Amino acid sequence: MTRSEIWRLEKYLRNLFRLDTITIVERPKQADSVEVQVAGEFVGVIFKDEEDGEVSYAFNMAILEMDLPEAPASRS
Repeated sequence: MTRSEIWRLEKYLRNLFRLDTITIVERPKQADSVEVQVAGEFVGVIFKDEEDGEVSYAFNMAILEMDLPEAPASRS
């Protein structure tokens, strides 16, 4: 991805989530994707897709069950 695309994606995500600590980091060996970090911690990957002259971006975020808080007893 170009630096312009990375800047635009970062600006979009910061505005969408109202979170200035979101950063987009290049992946040296992957030209079609970038890493998304929040306060320096990896949270996901954005993949670029170009098809039929249209460009789209897919944000893939994995959430590990072990990272989730315990549910209250009434929500089991």
